[in-house]
Amino acid sequence: MNILLNGQPRELAPPATLADAIALLAPPPPYAAAVNREFVPRSSHAGRELREGDEVEVIRPVTGG
Repeated sequence: MNILLNGQPRELAPPATLADAIALLAPPPPYAAAVNREFVPRSSHAGRELREGDEVEVIRPVTGG
C-alpha cells in the first residue's frame, strides 16, 4: 500500500498500522503523529490501521522563546 509519510511517498505491506509507518522513521521521543491531519494518541498507534493514500505526519515539538 502507498502512503505519504512526512510528505514523501512510501510503501508498506498491508495490513499496516501507524506504528509500522513510524518505525520507518525511527524518531527519538518525544514526537506526535497524525493521520490525514487527525492527531492519534501514542496509545493508539499500534491499533490505527492505515489505508491506501493516507497521509501520515510525525512531528517533534519545537521549543524556544
